[in-house]
Amino acid sequence: MNPCHPCSIKTMQSRRNFLKTTLLSTFAMTMSPRLLRATPGKPAIGLQLYTIRDAMKADTRSTLEEVSRIGYTWLEAAGYADGQFYGMSPKEFNQLVTDLGMELVSSHATFNKESQQPVIDAHAEAGVKYLVYPVMPIPEKETAGDFKRAAQRLNEIGEACAKAGICFGYHNHAFEFERFEDQTGYDILLNETDPALVFFQADLYWIVYAGIDPEDYFNLHPGRFEHWHVKDMEDSPERSFAEVGEGVIDFEKIFKMKDLSGMKYFFVEQDACKRDPMESIFISYENLLNIVY
Repeated sequence: MNPCHPCSIKTMQSRRNFLKTTLLSTFAMTMSPRLLRATPGKPAIGLQLYTIRDAMKADTRSTLEEVSRIGYTWLEAAGYADGQFYGMSPKEFNQLVTDLGMELVSSHATFNKESQQPVIDAHAEAGVKYLVYPVMPIPEKETAGDFKRAAQRLNEIGEACAKAGICFGYHNHAFEFERFEDQTGYDILLNETDPALVFFQADLYWIVYAGIDPEDYFNLHPGRFEHWHVKDMEDSPERSFAEVGEGVIDFEKIFKMKDLSGMKYFFVEQDACKRDPMESIFISYENLLNIVY
């Protein structure tokens, strides 16, 4: 098992008042960051910033201030490029997050062998605990051999990250559940990676989308899934993304398996939103308070 390894809840605004509240909150942006810091002991819920990527690109500081006001505690970045996070140095970005009462726990980044070490060094400078590879470049018609080679590559990255004091993980989609005789690509990745070097970030939507019960994998590989990504699934033929608690995935059941899975952090991540993404992350946060706490 990978060794690597917050009082009152704010009065929740009604959903119909959310956008109005968001507009009014711009008046609060002149407040001292000290006043925006999280209240000790508040519920811990994470957000993968890819969900609000356009807002992060347009105005990083104001967007993170709103994320903090909603109540999020843990953040996972998705804006690393060329030694910077959202156009800031690693230390500057971490300090901004800290000043707003949140913790930069993790980051998604892709890189090749040549750029690997600078990426790891920048993440170490940012103080993240986890670096996650969001998707491996597998051919369109993948083979079992492709997944075996990917597993070896994950081990190599994990070893390099461990030397920098960072835990390395892999985030799934649905293609990993393609079957090759008696096993899936995900089976191969799990079986052929070193638990001391590679953890798995279970995207629960994509696991369910692939027709898999997450409990099956939690039972087969207990302790390997230190992170979860949570987003819901519409009850529709398209099975589109939905806010947590607004779809068909039984999160109350799944969260009862957190200890078995090894989950230490979970992050709301909604790849695409039919509402304003800031409203979507508010709804997911509000519903997760009821599901988890």
